[in-house]
Amino acid sequence: MTTGEILRALRAECPIPPRLPPPHADRVQGWLLGVLPGLGLPLDDAALHRLSRGAFARYAARLYPAATEADLRVLAALFTWFFLVDDACDGPSRLTPEQIRALRNGTVALLHDGTRLRQAGLTGPLRRLLVLAWREPRRRMPARWRQRFADAVARHLDGTWQEAVNKEAGRRPSVDEYVELRRSTSAAEVSYPLVEFVSGRPLPDPVYHHPLLRQIARTGNDLLSWYNDLASLERDRVTAGGHNLVLAIEAELGVPEAEAVERAAEHWREAMRRFTALRAAVPSFGPALDEAVADHLDGIANAVRGTIDWTFESARYPVSTTPPASGP
Repeated sequence: MTTGEILRALRAECPIPPRLPPPHADRVQGWLLGVLPGLGLPLDDAALHRLSRGAFARYAARLYPAATEADLRVLAALFTWFFLVDDACDGPSRLTPEQIRALRNGTVALLHDGTRLRQAGLTGPLRRLLVLAWREPRRRMPARWRQRFADAVARHLDGTWQEAVNKEAGRRPSVDEYVELRRSTSAAEVSYPLVEFVSGRPLPDPVYHHPLLRQIARTGNDLLSWYNDLASLERDRVTAGGHNLVLAIEAELGVPEAEAVERAAEHWREAMRRFTALRAAVPSFGPALDEAVADHLDGIANAVRGTIDWTFESARYPVSTTPPASGP
């Protein structure tokens, strides 16, 4: 089977039901494309077209189908910020490890201290976009939630920095090393607290960090990350320096691409079986918390399924069913 055929097979096997984006997702995508040029991003018509076909607002809407139009604007802006950072750190003119470290420190400082102070390392359009996206969560959410979100962003950017260090040194990770690092670089852990922003029901820290819920979150992270690795294999072979599950399996086991792809797909299937069993084992946390816990677990599941379905509608991936782009 080709990689595209395996991606379609895994999509068909996924037991998590799809969540269609609400009608206002396309309006939010239009709003986003109208806002971004005013932030100073170097976006010509071709770049705006690529951003449009990236369908970031639809991605956010698949993960948070209950989000109001106003909240979806916040989420779409945050998602776009992370994708722009990813492109800056992984593109042909990528940031150096030192620049990524400065970006990480500036970002975390802004999330902690607010927007009045200037942070070295986070400047220009990326700063303005994050200021726009962070304003409402900072106003609305309690301090413990803001700390949790900032911690997740810090871990994500720490992972991005470590990957850049590895690439600069020509160091390819083993499968086990890669799996652990990928849990940071995927940004899945950043998406989970945003479920509480949408629902307005932040979980207490002891519940959020309950060992079983953390195990479910980790497994969900693996599922969306490994699926993305299959979808981005063609690009990652050129740019990722071995930082892809398929590439790590190839290098460690000395197997051809087709076998490594099949092995990665089997890892995904095993993780999905584990994910389903773990979700079924979640106990009651009491009537005051069970609804918020259910929202959290649904959010992790939506992140897995939403990533799968968005892969087929976003022009970022070769399996996309969107029309081909014109221009560069």
